[in-house]
Amino acid sequence: MVYLREGLAIILILMCFNSSRAQSFSNSPWHISANENLNYTGVSVANGRIGIVPSAEPGKTKTIILNNVYDKESEFGVSKVLLGINFANLELIINQDTLGIENCSNWQQVLDLKSASFTTTCRFKNYADVSFTLYALRGMPYSGLIDVEVKALKEDIIIQVGGQLNCPGEYKKVQSGFRVLKDLDARMPILQTIAKSPFEKHQLATTAAFIFDDVSPELKAKLDDKFNPQLNFSKSVKAKQNYRFAWSGAVCTSQDFSDPKSESERMVIFQLLGNKKAVIARHKELWADLWKGDIEVDGDLESQRDVRLALYHLYSFSRDDSNLSIAPMGLSAQGYNGHIFWDTELWMYPPLLAFNQDIAKSVLNYRFDRLDAAKRKARNYGYEGAMFPWESDDTGEEATPTWALTGTFEHHITADIGIAFWNYYRITRDIVWLKDIGFPVLKEVADYWQSRAIKNSDGSYSINNVVGANEFYHHADDNAFTNGSAKTALKFAVKAAKVLNVKPNSKWDELAEGLSFYSFENGVTKENRKYDGEIIKQADVNLLAYPLNVIEDPESIRKDLEYYEQKMAPEGPAMSHSVLAVLYARLGEREKAFELFKRAYEPNKRPPFGALSESAFSNNPYFATGAGGMLQAVLFGFGGLHFTDSGIEQKNPCLPKQWKKLTIKGIGIEKKTFVIE
Repeated sequence: MVYLREGLAIILILMCFNSSRAQSFSNSPWHISANENLNYTGVSVANGRIGIVPSAEPGKTKTIILNNVYDKESEFGVSKVLLGINFANLELIINQDTLGIENCSNWQQVLDLKSASFTTTCRFKNYADVSFTLYALRGMPYSGLIDVEVKALKEDIIIQVGGQLNCPGEYKKVQSGFRVLKDLDARMPILQTIAKSPFEKHQLATTAAFIFDDVSPELKAKLDDKFNPQLNFSKSVKAKQNYRFAWSGAVCTSQDFSDPKSESERMVIFQLLGNKKAVIARHKELWADLWKGDIEVDGDLESQRDVRLALYHLYSFSRDDSNLSIAPMGLSAQGYNGHIFWDTELWMYPPLLAFNQDIAKSVLNYRFDRLDAAKRKARNYGYEGAMFPWESDDTGEEATPTWALTGTFEHHITADIGIAFWNYYRITRDIVWLKDIGFPVLKEVADYWQSRAIKNSDGSYSINNVVGANEFYHHADDNAFTNGSAKTALKFAVKAAKVLNVKPNSKWDELAEGLSFYSFENGVTKENRKYDGEIIKQADVNLLAYPLNVIEDPESIRKDLEYYEQKMAPEGPAMSHSVLAVLYARLGEREKAFELFKRAYEPNKRPPFGALSESAFSNNPYFATGAGGMLQAVLFGFGGLHFTDSGIEQKNPCLPKQWKKLTIKGIGIEKKTFVIE
């Protein structure tokens, strides 16, 4: 930029520059930008271990969510995922004025999907243009960084910056301090807070430090509030000059480290002493590798962004080296206490399995690591095999609040997990994994259903007294989806045994073939044996056609679609219409499929970035389950992809007329590209 002497000319040029920048973002399939902050809902910046939730305020963030770190949510309550001690907040004062959203102009926030960075820019009165770029570092998963640039306008300015640590008020034994660690050739000034979680299950430690490109200014700590300590510096900046610095932080807990305090210090010191550029470069490199699995939509920029934002969230909420799963709200909020449900295996896992088998394996390892807990639960309820909890936490024990009958009666999750394990083998053909990990789980799943089902007088089998996918209906007998998922898991266990030359339990196949399903006189499948047309919470029967393939006859699929689409409650979760979209696409009805694809998520988008809420009437984004559903509509509906015993195959893709072309990249272990025109 050329700076002119006349103040008006400067303003006009900057206005044109900002307008050009906004226009470039508005046309970009990789950037989602916001220029208004009314009814603001941020989108998480995450790396699979921590999720940082931005604020509309420049330089500020709302919370940090920790993956798989739990304490009790109340004295007599169940577990709840913890907030981290938040390192990602900065206070900026120029010429004694404090920057806030109320005194800045040209405010803009941009989520760069490609680099997984979140940038807030604005003009602070007539002092300076400021920019804050936030990273949840992919290569340092307990750490994040804010890269800051201040551009003085036509006058010299004095900036004062405060780096803050914000400890949740309910945390115990809070200690904060500022220290300057010294080596022979280095000074390492760090701000730190350590605390105990609300019921003292964990120690948490957060360390932060400023990183300067040149000589460090004098640093002063403000420690009068131990819950909100601050590290400050002042700097004079000449007119038309730029000043850059960074604020780096790391949050560690005793869940993952025996000495979280020291480890958080080391992570920050690593960045402080010459590695800032390296960790950002590594972050971008790892995200570039993730984006080798991508979806390109030509001719519909809005759908392109929606789809890519969904995939971004699944990538950002997971890792290939963690053995961790994904909660329904991912790393964006503490919704549902951060527990793990069927949402992962049935909704989020299939797109991840298609694109990134290493992340898929990590998600499955979460369950395998908790197999012994599931076997104990089965024994505690009088069953054989493994009985996985409806809501799972770090222990693998049942974590559902006791007042919710889903925790006691929603058993289909055990089958859902078994199905996910077999699908991993189908895609990877990893026979060593099948022998050591896959089949041990499938066997326990099959043994559970063999002991759970009862034999009827006519020789058929029933699974009684369950809550199915339709959670409005309690104590259902022969729920369609529960029976269908059990049938599928049993058949997959038989297949796995045969691959390994192990003789399967003969009762598995007998039970799979004998499970009961019921229909109305017109041929529509009943949601359970006594179902009589009640409104349902979400798709249940339709899951028999996809993803289970228990019902394959097109006429039967269509009858069930037409009936249950009208029975779904408007307040139901986002993913139900995604299943219907897949099925209509597979029937070749592209207009109906596209209508349902859009209905699955558009009413759930929240401004200004389009974060997905669970339903059209809730406000609890980001709903990663819904993201998984809409991606399945694209991949397995419009894209025509199928998980088969021969791998991922394409059958009868169905391109919406609103799209010119659909390109799906990086599918399966061969990283295939599928183009639909």
